[in-house]
Amino acid sequence: MAHDSARITTNTARLRVLLTLGTRPEAIKMAPVILECRKRSEAIEPIVCFTGQHREMLRQVTDYFGIEADVDLDLMTPGQTPATFAARCLTGLDEVLGRYQPDCVVAQGDTTSVMAAGLAAFYRRVNFVHVEAGLRTGNLQAPWPEELNRRIASLVTTLHCAPTRRAADNLLAEGVSAKAIHVTGNTVIDALLATVERERGNADHWQAAYPMLAGRRLVLITGHRRENFGDGLRRICEAIAQMALELRDVAFVYPVHMNPHVCGPVHAALSGFSNVYLVPPAPYPGFVWLMDRSTLILTDSGGVQEEAPSLGKPVLVMRDTTERPEAVEAGAAQLVGTSVEAIVAAVVKLLSDPAEYARRQAVVNPFGDGLAAARIIDLLIRLPNFARDHAARD
Repeated sequence: MAHDSARITTNTARLRVLLTLGTRPEAIKMAPVILECRKRSEAIEPIVCFTGQHREMLRQVTDYFGIEADVDLDLMTPGQTPATFAARCLTGLDEVLGRYQPDCVVAQGDTTSVMAAGLAAFYRRVNFVHVEAGLRTGNLQAPWPEELNRRIASLVTTLHCAPTRRAADNLLAEGVSAKAIHVTGNTVIDALLATVERERGNADHWQAAYPMLAGRRLVLITGHRRENFGDGLRRICEAIAQMALELRDVAFVYPVHMNPHVCGPVHAALSGFSNVYLVPPAPYPGFVWLMDRSTLILTDSGGVQEEAPSLGKPVLVMRDTTERPEAVEAGAAQLVGTSVEAIVAAVVKLLSDPAEYARRQAVVNPFGDGLAAARIIDLLIRLPNFARDHAARD
């Protein structure tokens, strides 16, 4: 059942925009778009819909940015399958579209809720705007199910907001009209730059929250991708354990995802090491501070690959493929997979070779300059004319 606030007004002179989000990464990347909508209130009437995958983790971000839901579908239930969630999300969003009759739907990224938002908009013949469009690995199994979600979303998108030129080229190669694609940069950089400036001024708070970091180099770790469940995560933990024994002066901080497929194996494998700190998922500002404080980052996350170059932090990506090859090409990221040997060797190399470390610090972030949200809202304001005058899907 959806929970609605009473803030929606009717004003046909403004573009009514339904903005959907359900996970913490979506909230981070959609927050700049929502805040920019508020700045353009004379032209846009935003309706914010939470689908509800990450209840506590979502609220950490939305509270930080001062975002409230107009509609909360509250869809997450324990143990539901991706298919069950997709069905409930599609039905719930269809009901919201019928009730509020938006001019367009905006969603970000590659979650199942993004796919459902695109399909719901398509079935209602409502324009769908995809933020962070065009990312591809070419492998439907990696990342799973995100690669499928983003491809389906692209099929029903009216306006593709591609973060990079490469992402735009991916869409062109799939036959999307060039008129429907705009390179905007990635909104995660908008959020990051605003947050890191704010949290550097709050350093005393975070130093008190993480006292074990005083005077020590920090390897920050995130690992929670579905395709790494099981053997992949086991090897990642084995690599961390080996490094913890070899590099006793280094603090390994791992904010552990709440998914039982992650937290159970990670705690079982790593809780006995004195320099491995298994901490709860950090609130977004705390995680930004940890990235800024880190020496290097070991991750299987997509968003971290985008954020870290702005902070000058080398990233080792524990995946065999990435839909963000720009970071690899810029030298800021290296694919190490889940091989114990490859992970350990790469970390040791960066921590022991100053020249290699300096080479891996990006000069310019290929994913954006902090102005993506403003570009996207400029495009949204022109959307009615765009949708009327151009065929977005050839």
